Amino acid sequence: MTVLAAILLLVIIMDPIGNVPVFLSILKNIPIERRRKVLIRELLIALIVLLFFMFIGRYILQLLQIAESSLGIAGGIMLFIIAINMIFPGNKNMFAHNEKMEPLVVPLAVPMIAGPSAIAAVILMMAQEPDRWKEWVFALIIAWLIAGVTLLSSETLGRKLGERALLAIERLMGILLMLVSVDLIIDGIKQTFNI
Repeated sequence: MTVLAAILLLVIIMDPIGNVPVFLSILKNIPIERRRKVLIRELLIALIVLLFFMFIGRYILQLLQIAESSLGIAGGIMLFIIAINMIFPGNKNMFAHNEKMEPLVVPLAVPMIAGPSAIAAVILMMAQEPDRWKEWVFALIIAWLIAGVTLLSSETLGRKLGERALLAIERLMGILLMLVSVDLIIDGIKQTFNI
């Protein structure tokens, strides 16, 4: 996997465009002057979580005796489910929270930015090619910056693009994510059966 492919994969998994309406909904009761600080804090927490799993994740896999192929298949299945939800969104909000309280860690940092699929992706990248750790950290930081800038601009994007355009972009990202998820599943099966 190239660094550019890793960046693109992580951006698609983090789905900042698709998260814009959800972030706006979650932050609606927070004073405007406080929203940016909350977003920056949640973005930093998400980055720390992803970096933690990038460097510690493969040791957790070894401790639990989980094969990389299993992680690839599981990650592919998670991505597939997320892609289905992106293409065919329901009315149910998976990330319900207490609107009277300011969100902390959940649901903005985890699982919206640093969700199970993003965690699985960074663990898999590092487990497959640990000697390229500098490239993976670079890819993660660039993807995180793209997601961060997008989410910090969420109010402007929400106004300028409108709900229909955001939904169309999210569905397109969902289709791309579905292709990536199928590829991860196939690679995992190939590794399992040495094909």
